[in-house]
Amino acid sequence: MAKLIEFETERLHLRRWRSMDRVPFAALNSDPAVMEYFPAALDRAASDALATHAETAITENGWGFWAAQLKSSSEFVGCVGVGVPAADLPFSPCAEIAWRLAQEYWGKGLATEAARGALRIGFESLALPEIVSFTTVRNHRSRAVMEKIGMREADETFEHPGVPEGSALREHCLYRLTREQWISCDA
Repeated sequence: MAKLIEFETERLHLRRWRSMDRVPFAALNSDPAVMEYFPAALDRAASDALATHAETAITENGWGFWAAQLKSSSEFVGCVGVGVPAADLPFSPCAEIAWRLAQEYWGKGLATEAARGALRIGFESLALPEIVSFTTVRNHRSRAVMEKIGMREADETFEHPGVPEGSALREHCLYRLTREQWISCDA
């Protein structure tokens, strides 16, 4: 088992998953607004499997997609972190940063705040040379977060192999940030 990494931001605690996180995680994964840019909403079994996958990665590596909770109330708000994509992507191997928050926590800067903290872990603690992020080209909310955290849009788009052919969600845009770019922006 690797050394466990957890961290805090101004308003959030990013931590290992707990069994009590599964109910609110399933609720956000079944919310059509949250899942608008995914091929389908997740049922409870698929949501639990995703949480188990995140738990396992953190146990094995010490880092991954952490459960995010408000420090003020301990409410579970979603997950944010850095991980290795399961899909074989045109730019693999890579480390990606991603987030998924319950709708009631949107528009408060929490995704941006947590993602900045995850980048700090990725570049300072893990010494990753580059972190990427990607989403369907129509997902302007996530793209805005990518830009706010200093990521730069790559010139190319790609078809995500995990999205069915013919789906309007299949075309994805790619954002990148190198450790050197992050250090120069953070200085």
